[in-house]
Amino acid sequence: MPAETPQRPAPAAGNTPTRTEQELATQPECWRRAAADARTGSPGALPRPGERVAVTGCGTSWFMAQAYAALREASGQGETDAFPSSEFPAGRAYDRVVALTRSGTTTEVLDLLGALRTLRPGTPVLAVTADPAAPVPRVAPHVVVLDYADEESVVQTRFATSALAFLRAALEANGPLPPGVRTVADAARDAEAAVRDPLPAGVADAEQWTFLGQGFAYGLALEAALKMRESAGAWTEGYPAMEYRHGPVSIAAPGRAVWVFGTPPDGLGADIRAAGALLVTTPEGTDPMADLVRAQRLAVVVARARGLDPDRPRNLTRSVVLG
Repeated sequence: MPAETPQRPAPAAGNTPTRTEQELATQPECWRRAAADARTGSPGALPRPGERVAVTGCGTSWFMAQAYAALREASGQGETDAFPSSEFPAGRAYDRVVALTRSGTTTEVLDLLGALRTLRPGTPVLAVTADPAAPVPRVAPHVVVLDYADEESVVQTRFATSALAFLRAALEANGPLPPGVRTVADAARDAEAAVRDPLPAGVADAEQWTFLGQGFAYGLALEAALKMRESAGAWTEGYPAMEYRHGPVSIAAPGRAVWVFGTPPDGLGADIRAAGALLVTTPEGTDPMADLVRAQRLAVVVARARGLDPDRPRNLTRSVVLG
């Protein structure tokens, strides 16, 4: 029987939220549950310290794979690569492969896992999905189902971050976190504020947004940019923070915003302000994954301001299934 999905109280009449808003607001509860699952479920299927691991997915799941890979390596738990499933080097040897797929039906993921069964039959594979009835269990020997984090919305919010919370919590169980990285419990508390507090002044009025991050926050920056494109059809870009001055800073200007996940590198904030762009940073002491919740909220606000339905984005479906 599917697990009960965390719920939040409905807002006052006249301020009816979109389905996307309702789902993204449940992330603190979902992260706590995912962390508990990492401590108690499928311990033998999770990456072990010292293993050489590849993580894969498509779209949002690929960006979460990048964030996890950066965290795992920074934790000293083993070499970790992240690939979009369509570009995975299936002939390369890994000790374990982790696939993230909300629907469990994405063609590129299923094709890759099928190829791995042929090319690397002894490689342990873990799939993290939201749908227990999806076809992915037929091609992945180990499956973790986060059905309480599934979504009706086309655009991913809580499943993606809950999958990352699940993998982060597994890292916590295996050893110390990198300096400055908070626990999933801390991130969930930070996310409660991110759901509740006002968005940064002026950020919703920008005409263009660039998202930056370092380490695991780089994957989050890419995901924030994708959310804005998917939900609002917005002009957004994402880069490693130190790469921003190597060209992308040329588009900084009044009426545009630069959002930095985590602490900006020395001097970067001054350069952004000098170009006239609005600088947005993660509140001090806040986990960057919680700051992604603010960016998800921004995407909904901008979509509504443009007369778009964030629950039904243009040209997108919940899963890409190719004929």
